[in-house]
Amino acid sequence: MTPRAVVIDSPGHLRVQPTEPRPPGPGEALVRVAWSGICGSDREVFTGRRPAEFVRYPVVPGHEWSGTVVEVGADVAGDLAGRHVVGEGFRNCQVCEACRRGQNNLCSGGYDETGFTRPGAWADHLTLPARLLHVLPENADLRVAAVLEPAACVAEACLKLATETGERVAVVGGGGLGLLATQLLAAASPAELVVVDPEPARADLATECGATTWTSPEDAPGLFGRFDAVLEAAGAPGTADLATRLARSGGRVVLTGVPAGDERSLSPSHLLLSQITLHTVFGAPSRAWTHAVRAFACGLLDPARIISREFALDDAAEALRVLGAERKRTVKVLLRP
Repeated sequence: MTPRAVVIDSPGHLRVQPTEPRPPGPGEALVRVAWSGICGSDREVFTGRRPAEFVRYPVVPGHEWSGTVVEVGADVAGDLAGRHVVGEGFRNCQVCEACRRGQNNLCSGGYDETGFTRPGAWADHLTLPARLLHVLPENADLRVAAVLEPAACVAEACLKLATETGERVAVVGGGGLGLLATQLLAAASPAELVVVDPEPARADLATECGATTWTSPEDAPGLFGRFDAVLEAAGAPGTADLATRLARSGGRVVLTGVPAGDERSLSPSHLLLSQITLHTVFGAPSRAWTHAVRAFACGLLDPARIISREFALDDAAEALRVLGAERKRTVKVLLRP
């Protein structure tokens, strides 16, 4: 079969074209893509709603993926070929202060990410720096591993929360990120783990992912001030403020969602008087990838629970339509080259 790639030339214009894989240069690896995921940011690229500084058209999308290394370039260990892998998206410089602190997702070299400014994994093959790869166990399910990128993003949030056994924890948002976070947080054996989400249909799934309780945003005020740690993963108007209200005085909150046009801003007086420790997360540094891959490898994280639909690579346009039209019933959509 002729290798293919999905190309979004400009907002609303998508095509599947024959594409020969680019051979790996020095320090690079060529990966045969097994599965790739679709998330809301990919849909933003298609609809034109992603900020201009975070996309470069034409682009091959695909920052969530899994695959097998088929060839490596010079200066890369030869035994990497044949290994199952996932890979970081941020093309960090490795030399700025942020990179040297281990915050390579905050690289001062400027935004540059697979699937947005560089060719991504909505294709049969992907060429990228080998240093970005994380090797998976030989028996890893590559279909499930394709969801490790969003898991890494919330893994960083979980690491910042640093929850302890017996604490009361809440997750605001029962979509893909929130449910992955719920699994990671459940591994610390909290006394209580509540998922707050407006969709009752996701209550059972939240329980499967380790939640002790599901509740709606309308009922959430009854839980204000209850939780030691709160992770916000919804990115909807008002969810950041809701997360801070759920936290007890002296509690910890981490925000991961980026809402558009949120008029319900955080209350500085509430943050000050309650002495809440507030963190934010954008993307995943290498340590978060390591955390997510380890949790997956030892069975504490099972992304299969959130996979809703699968489409062939040639049906990428239909997959994007379904993600937009069936958001209430669909959590994670995958493409298979």
